[in-house]
Amino acid sequence: MRMRSIGKTGILVSELCLGTGSFGGLGMYKMSGEIQQNEADNIVGTAMDSGINFFDTAEIYSDGLAEEILGKALGAKRKDAIILTKAAPKRPGEASKGGFTYKHVTEVCEASLKRLGTDYIDIFELHIYDPNVPLEETLEAMNDLVCRGKVRSIGCSNFSGWQMMKALSISDANKWERFSALEAKYSLVMREVENELMPLCLDQDVSILVYSPLQGGFLSGKYDRDKPWPSGTRFRSKEAAGPWAVDYEFLYRIIDELKKISEKRGVSVSDVALNYLLQKPAITSLIIGVRRVDQLKANLKASDWDLSAEEVARLDKISRPAGLYPYEDQKAGFIISNA
Repeated sequence: MRMRSIGKTGILVSELCLGTGSFGGLGMYKMSGEIQQNEADNIVGTAMDSGINFFDTAEIYSDGLAEEILGKALGAKRKDAIILTKAAPKRPGEASKGGFTYKHVTEVCEASLKRLGTDYIDIFELHIYDPNVPLEETLEAMNDLVCRGKVRSIGCSNFSGWQMMKALSISDANKWERFSALEAKYSLVMREVENELMPLCLDQDVSILVYSPLQGGFLSGKYDRDKPWPSGTRFRSKEAAGPWAVDYEFLYRIIDELKKISEKRGVSVSDVALNYLLQKPAITSLIIGVRRVDQLKANLKASDWDLSAEEVARLDKISRPAGLYPYEDQKAGFIISNA
């Protein structure tokens, strides 16, 4: 499997990253999956044997259980793995505590280290922007974790462009460790990242790590206008899709084009949908979540090959989102004349 670098850190990660949101199955993450230790051991082992060295988790995934399961599954292979985990502003059930204070960030890191059974985290991210604590305090904590050897590199997830640029500017002004990675939602049916975050990441040498690259499974090939709603999948119905819900006619048009390419290429619909993202600038790795080891094996084929420029252009055209000011003007090279 091909490797790509996280920003300018020199940390090399596989183009596909195994997400662990399906590990544990507690609380809101039960919908993602209920993978327990034995099955996780098999999935993680298969991933590493197949060339995946990158694993994504978070303290809030099943209230920390996902981190515990991942740590045990890696075991002695920890030294060969790159682990990314994320801190939340507050823990579930602790409404009065948290916020990205210096104390909270450092305590979250220590707790994650313990659950993962390791003495360092490769990439430590802020899971979401916290408007209630000055970024200076949060970023000082992140920098100190790097200086103390607890963390190798830092990043953020679900930040907007201005939030991310503000953080980078603060880090630069203080000569602190700066974000090397942005974890963002991106797929053929959700391309908004291209408007602001992708140009920002290219300009600032920040890697984009994509989550939900198949939009919760909607781009897996199971969903088709000519087929009944599939059973045994993540969503029982259109109404149950929640934040992954899409314009279904828009989705089916994209699926139609994916099927044409997949049939010609002799690969799956999901292979094409994933490979499309790997052709985009600033993209370093795609975080794939699975419920079974066979799903993992199927997704492995998405790496090590490339769509042609003509195929990418066809998918660009069919999935193009509605124009959004001022980005469409900028893409078109629109200039206001002073004449």
